[in-house]
Amino acid sequence: MNDRIYIYDSTLRDGAQARGVDFTVADKQAIARELDKLGIDIIEGGWPGANPNDDMFFAAVPKLKHAKLSAFGMTRRAGRSAENDPGLAALLESNAPSICLVGKAWDRQVEKTLGISKAENLRMISESIALLVKKKREVLFDAEHFFDGFKANPKFALDVIKSAYDTGCRWVVLCDTNGGSMPHEIEQIVSKVTSHIPGANLGIHCHNDTENAVANSLAAVRTGVRQVQGTINGIGERCGNANLISIIPNLMLKMGFKTGIQKDNLVHLTEVSRFLDERLNRIPNAQAGYVGSSAFAHKGGLHVSAMAKDNTSYEHIDPAIVGNKRAVLVSDKAGKSNIIDRLASMGIKLPAEHPGISKLVGEVKHREVQGYAYEGAEASFELLVRRQLEQVPEFFNIHKFRVLDERRWNTRRQLVTVSEATIKLNIGDEEIMTVAEGNGPVNALDTALRKALSKHYPKVKDIILTDYKVRILTPQEGTKALTRVMIESRDSKGMVCNTIGVSPNIIDASFDALNDAITYRLVASGK
Repeated sequence: MNDRIYIYDSTLRDGAQARGVDFTVADKQAIARELDKLGIDIIEGGWPGANPNDDMFFAAVPKLKHAKLSAFGMTRRAGRSAENDPGLAALLESNAPSICLVGKAWDRQVEKTLGISKAENLRMISESIALLVKKKREVLFDAEHFFDGFKANPKFALDVIKSAYDTGCRWVVLCDTNGGSMPHEIEQIVSKVTSHIPGANLGIHCHNDTENAVANSLAAVRTGVRQVQGTINGIGERCGNANLISIIPNLMLKMGFKTGIQKDNLVHLTEVSRFLDERLNRIPNAQAGYVGSSAFAHKGGLHVSAMAKDNTSYEHIDPAIVGNKRAVLVSDKAGKSNIIDRLASMGIKLPAEHPGISKLVGEVKHREVQGYAYEGAEASFELLVRRQLEQVPEFFNIHKFRVLDERRWNTRRQLVTVSEATIKLNIGDEEIMTVAEGNGPVNALDTALRKALSKHYPKVKDIILTDYKVRILTPQEGTKALTRVMIESRDSKGMVCNTIGVSPNIIDASFDALNDAITYRLVASGK
């Protein structure tokens, strides 16, 4: 049995067709380096000749230590020879050692979309592949709509892929282009295909329109396919492509297959997933299998208690294998086990019988009734604990603050909105009062507070607010509703902290979250 599976990544081409995705050349270069570091076998860089960005990428491909670069394109056009086809010329000029051609495998598409005969379609495929083979390129053939085509006309669909294979194609890739096939259909059809083309030359390319792209890809592998195509985080057109972030660990850890990714390199999986989200300015999917922040998160006290005795109680693998980590959430469902585990992660070791544990459990549950949610505000939770244990110095003492908003038309008849914040506080025996303006009340408050503290605590200048979320907790109250504010901030070293504030007054809630963010940084820095 050949237990080696080749991973073909299409993030830079198929992934770029996802709604809201617009890679720059720099994005493509950076992502290619990360894929190469992970150990991906083949990276599809794009479609030469289709757009300027792809042309610029192929002209400045980063140095790849492991992966092979592939260029994507289509077979020659009807009525042209392969030698005179501009699309094939662009593929060859890209100098990519691997070329993936797409061609129709569904007779309906051939006759209605292309408007040509089935015989001409077969000639377009074989003549295009023959030219690329002659030019010493490794050739892949993406048999578009293969599964729909096979269901409609098995003979023609098989004729298409046999034409590609017989002409010298290294990989014949069976595509579930519409994403409508079920795993049992994939297995049935692939098992018939393998009697004509060896599994060692077959690939699978699935779309996720029925949420089966990963399952369908694994079903194809079980039936003999030895190349899997997909994208990081499953990004792609419509509902996306098969998610390699799920497929890779499933192949290696659950099914026992080898890939080009060394087992020790799986530790980079979470990093690569989040790198792509960061590049796209997207919030990572917390529920993503293997790599999501909730993938190994435990909230119920019963679960956490069992986990303390046996990690396999509620975890299917050690999260460290894929570069993730366990998270014990503190909420109104928390018990002593949750609190003790969280304290240990903060370097605080207290015995279960310590009176402070029960007090903390009660305080957390009381605060969550008020609207606090510490499972997403780790920094505020740590401050709550350390304040209970009297481990947070009084860096400053705020007497009062005031915020004014002014909305007016200037002399140019432009509408101007300015916020002004005044803060009065003490640092030791020194009384400080500052005033600052901002483009909104939170910005003005943030600026005034930093201005007051920066002389004594220069590190506050290094804090950057990176996310600000507001949730209305009692919508039935209308504009008097209780408001929860969550703030994410980070420093120049990349350290991230999440803090929370809750109040019927959104300014007050925002200030509490800002105050916690600054205090947490001062505690973490030791001053």
